[in-house]
Amino acid sequence: MDITTVTDGTYARITPHGEIDADTLPSLQAALTALAPDVGDVLFDLRDTAFMSAAGLRLLFDHSVDASPPRRRTVTGLRPQPLRLLLMAADLNPAAYDLARILPDTLPADF
Repeated sequence: MDITTVTDGTYARITPHGEIDADTLPSLQAALTALAPDVGDVLFDLRDTAFMSAAGLRLLFDHSVDASPPRRRTVTGLRPQPLRLLLMAADLNPAAYDLARILPDTLPADF
């Protein structure tokens, strides 16, 4: 998997190019860990990610899976399958998968 990381001050955009699964999760965790400690906001741009397994849920919601400091994580560019996975996870366990936390500015009004 190729990963593009762009930082600007305390903000970073991480764009994975390919599927997010158990095999690619370590590379994404390494990208998070490699960010400067003062980066507090990370945007995952998933426009090039057509498939995401439960490993993507760990990446977005489980802050203990990498060695980086706690950071606000948001997501953009969701394609149909990753979006369905997030919606299903939130439906099954809304307390664990609070979509408002990672999609704060992109939720439809009737969500």
